[in-house]
Amino acid sequence: LTSTANDRVDTASAAEAAPSGTKTTNTEKAAATDDRAEQSRDSSAGEEQDRKQLRKNSGLVPTSGDGSLPFGGVNSLVLKTRGHFSNLWKSVNQLTFCLCLNPQWIGWPREGKEQLQTQPLASSTFASVLSTSSKKRNSGTNTKQQSSQTACSGHWSPRLAPMSNVNGSSSSASSASSAARLNHNQDQFYQIEVSDTRMLILKRYQNLKAIGSGAQGLVCAANDIVSGRNVAIKKLSRPFQNVTHAKRAYREFKLMKLVNHKNIIGLLNAFTPQKMLEEFADLYIVMELMDANLCQVIQMELDHERMSYLLYQMLCGIRHLHAAGIIHRDLKPSNIVVKSDCSLKILDFGLARSAGNSFMMTPYVVTRYYRAPEVILGMGYKENVDIWSVGCIFGEMIRGNVLFPGTDHIDQWSKITEQLGTPSADFMRRLQPTVRHFVENRSRHSGFAFDRLFPDRMFPKNSSDLRLSAQQARDLLSKMLVIDPEKRISVDDALQHPYVNVWFDESEVFAPPPAKYDHTVDEQEHSVDQWKELIFREIMDYEESHDVYGTTF
Repeated sequence: LTSTANDRVDTASAAEAAPSGTKTTNTEKAAATDDRAEQSRDSSAGEEQDRKQLRKNSGLVPTSGDGSLPFGGVNSLVLKTRGHFSNLWKSVNQLTFCLCLNPQWIGWPREGKEQLQTQPLASSTFASVLSTSSKKRNSGTNTKQQSSQTACSGHWSPRLAPMSNVNGSSSSASSASSAARLNHNQDQFYQIEVSDTRMLILKRYQNLKAIGSGAQGLVCAANDIVSGRNVAIKKLSRPFQNVTHAKRAYREFKLMKLVNHKNIIGLLNAFTPQKMLEEFADLYIVMELMDANLCQVIQMELDHERMSYLLYQMLCGIRHLHAAGIIHRDLKPSNIVVKSDCSLKILDFGLARSAGNSFMMTPYVVTRYYRAPEVILGMGYKENVDIWSVGCIFGEMIRGNVLFPGTDHIDQWSKITEQLGTPSADFMRRLQPTVRHFVENRSRHSGFAFDRLFPDRMFPKNSSDLRLSAQQARDLLSKMLVIDPEKRISVDDALQHPYVNVWFDESEVFAPPPAKYDHTVDEQEHSVDQWKELIFREIMDYEESHDVYGTTF
């Protein structure tokens, strides 16, 4: 890449540097002064132009006239790379996997390369191509163990929004009213069996193909013949099996309605075929269909442009969540999805919750490998618990394997301190007495400098833009992976770091925040039936205020 900022000529200095033995005229002095003033006025505009040029040269922005890319298309991202993505994308006729899929759904190589365990949508799939184009990183040793513990074990699920108070009273009257108004829409559904699961789907969604299944539900790719786009439809699996499932389903749907940002997966539609509370059993959520999840991308050879751009988008997404008072709490590679143009979105908000009352929060959140020290030690936490998770993901992108693959809480803490060192006495004093006693009696470690944990050989070649270098990447990572949350970098400061600030766009970073997440219902105890009634009210309200059925039928 060529940074136009580095190539600018300082015309003012040139004007002042008159040749030896000559005098600078008043006119020349005036011209130099004018040049300096003009350069000062254009400084911010020049920086913005640099960012736009960097994105253009990197192929990290859509290049078509309407700013979009055809599904499964190959854009300049592929053509501008050093061949890192070309073998992958050029052989994929139709990119078929939602980014939110867990490893079992995409054939992730846990112990060697497993066979693909789901039905492909095209003869050449993302996962099968990935297996032949995975990155071979050189760690400087004869044999480097490739991690089979990539912790892509999360389940695909949407996000949530504020919740209304519940007094436990029945809403059968309003439910009956809603049923009377909507019964005439029953003919808008058709029944189909997908992967041994019976689905009652709106007729606007055709050509369903299973792309994943798990504890949280079945996910299908489909064509929306009303909008003309490809979508992902998730049928929640037994959402009213118990209180935990019902509460998570409520959170997911509420937050999906609340949050709206280009780096967060979008809610396109939601519906239920049952129009009476007594019959309510199924909830379908329609979302954007993406191309791959970060588990797959991590195993590819990324240059600094792509690595920093992906990181920048992660930070933009979580900043938007934090602006709404939402902590994601479960960031991991399988919950981050991308498209072939390198655009990124965060998903799965089943564990997300308000940032308030941090010291009353449960420690059982976040997939273990990406779990922050304050969560492991039961200290309570705040927004920058997500920064630790992003740091773990970033480090995994660099190293190619999981940074802290603990087998349980104790082993997880050991893995962290072995690499980063035992924390200070000030940190220890903030622990609960029993936890402090346990931690202080563990082996002490001095840790390693980050240039040893992440030596230059783990990074791609430095970009011609000096901000995109191994040194800058390592510096940002060292500020994210800080055991003491009081000393860990904030999302706002991280976005100002040179390594990601190169992509800074106010419309992305400071996008209008959604309404604050109302966690009053989330903090109350409800029975399964009460959660069911809450969700039913929400879906009925959504159906009445949105064009759920489309205008085709």
